[in-house]
Amino acid sequence: MTAESKDPLADLNPFDIFDTEAARLDRFFSGLDAEGWRRPSRAAGWSVRDVLGHLAGEELYNHACLDDDIDGFVAMLGNEGVEGGFNAFNAWCVERRRDVPVEEVLQEWRRENGETRERMRGLGRDALLPTLAGPYPVGLQTFHYDSEYATHADDVGAPVAEDEEDERTWWRARVGAFVLAEQGSKVQVELTADGIWVHAYDMSEQLGPPAFVAATVGRLPDDHPVDHPLDRRLRAALRCLA
Repeated sequence: MTAESKDPLADLNPFDIFDTEAARLDRFFSGLDAEGWRRPSRAAGWSVRDVLGHLAGEELYNHACLDDDIDGFVAMLGNEGVEGGFNAFNAWCVERRRDVPVEEVLQEWRRENGETRERMRGLGRDALLPTLAGPYPVGLQTFHYDSEYATHADDVGAPVAEDEEDERTWWRARVGAFVLAEQGSKVQVELTADGIWVHAYDMSEQLGPPAFVAATVGRLPDDHPVDHPLDRRLRAALRCLA
């Protein structure tokens, strides 16, 4: 059995991807004016500025994992009256930064995320990271962060160079397929040269890599033309990274 058959993501470097997607967001954020910050993002209900607030705020959780202080993180949420899981936490992160000057929020995100990326790389992909779901390999957790950053970069319209589009879409498709399998999803996924076949509920659909990626992160438009609108059960089952 080869190393790649044991770990289908073994040839991908999650830390390099994380740096690349963080740099993409930083370049984009650095060039925004007041109107650009107010523009709606693709993330429902959030402006571009709100996406930044979310990214800055979630570093509280990332650092709690790195510090092995999940109990402290949970206690902090209780003290702040945040109830309702990660959706409530995300909303709280955004709301509490809306009255903070955007440059301060940007500096907070750069500082805290820079520390997260450095510490994750330093631990190495095989180390175990404490998380709310229990110990989890650092490399796999970083792939989750990679997917989130790429998704939010697309949400705010951060540019992607033409010569990186295909490779970027393909690693995202591979991460999505891995997470579906890891979660024991009802969906079976086959990545082929002709497209990505998904099978569930006695149905089979062929999706292009961009559509498959969009489905895994909950960004596939309701009217996306496959051969016909994607069945809602299949659409729901494919969502695994957002």
